[in-house]
Amino acid sequence: MDLSDYRTQIDEIDDNMVDLFVKRMEIAADIARYKVEHNMSVLNKSREREILSRVSKRAGEELEGYTRMMFSNIFDLSRSYQKRLTVTETPLTNEIRDALAHAPSVFPSKGVVACQGIEGAYSQMACDRLFSFADILYFRTFEGVFQAVERGLCEFGILPIENSSYGSVNAVYDLMQHYHFHIVRSLKLKIDHSLLALPGATLGGIREIYSHEQAIGQCSAFLKNHKHIAVNVCENTAVAAKMVSESGRTDIAAISSHHCAKLYGLETLSEDVQDSDYNYTRFICISRDLRIYPGANKISLILTTPHTPGSLYLMISKFAALGLNLSKLESRPIVGRDFEFRFYFDLDASINAPEVIKLMGELSAEPELFIFLGNYAEV
Repeated sequence: MDLSDYRTQIDEIDDNMVDLFVKRMEIAADIARYKVEHNMSVLNKSREREILSRVSKRAGEELEGYTRMMFSNIFDLSRSYQKRLTVTETPLTNEIRDALAHAPSVFPSKGVVACQGIEGAYSQMACDRLFSFADILYFRTFEGVFQAVERGLCEFGILPIENSSYGSVNAVYDLMQHYHFHIVRSLKLKIDHSLLALPGATLGGIREIYSHEQAIGQCSAFLKNHKHIAVNVCENTAVAAKMVSESGRTDIAAISSHHCAKLYGLETLSEDVQDSDYNYTRFICISRDLRIYPGANKISLILTTPHTPGSLYLMISKFAALGLNLSKLESRPIVGRDFEFRFYFDLDASINAPEVIKLMGELSAEPELFIFLGNYAEV
């Protein structure tokens, strides 16, 4: 036999497997309807364990693990299909449908917006890119932005969430679980850092540098070349520039934006001190209420999975089954749990698709934590 003969056999087996899979899913649908009629749970772990034990023995020792993996996937697909048939509406799907029904025709051009830092902060620049006329209220911390939006003090909030060279802003991710909000827009902003100091200062005379930890991380190569300079973290790059401006000292400098040089009367000792010319920070715009504006093509979620082998893989397979691209997966430890994690997903998808709404309803009906953060466009 040559390769084509083997492939012919594989094709025949695949066709039979598809036919059997369709038949199995049809029976699963019948079982789902029976369980609804008799008020029974979709999940039956003892039945699944019984099947896994039987098929593993049947497959033999060499293929036992592969067989268990294949049938675990089949179980998950079957449960997903059953839930999609039985879970028609949930509080989340009703909220989403209501948001779609009352969706504004365009993204607003003005609003009261919360930003972390002071005038000249990159969050303020992101705000100016999103809104033509924004009344900005500044807060010292990221948590202040979340609180202002949740309490209704500000209609919107701007927060940095990740940088292309230094990674995620973990402080923002860690705060997400504690506040009620929705993402309504995101923005990628080009970040160019400069070393700023008072007039008369020289690079050779600088003994201390101040900036935000993200900016410091994005300029690690420059700082390694000046190891004699002490590096100090402060809450914002614009705050660092303002502090240097008011210090009266020519031996300290700030890593900040060129905009801050003009704003605070500083001179640029060195331009483009970031590690990469391709240095972008992604900002999210949040609101308290769920708003879905036209062109929304990205979905963000927070969820946990059972602390069992393969649970994250099985979760991802739900998205893959619908052809949804997972563009970001972030994990953060759950405080007080032994190496358990909370996951943040970004999907390239529109909630307008019926199958996507059904999936969101299915996930929200699970016993594990699930938070729908929003469906929005990125600019």
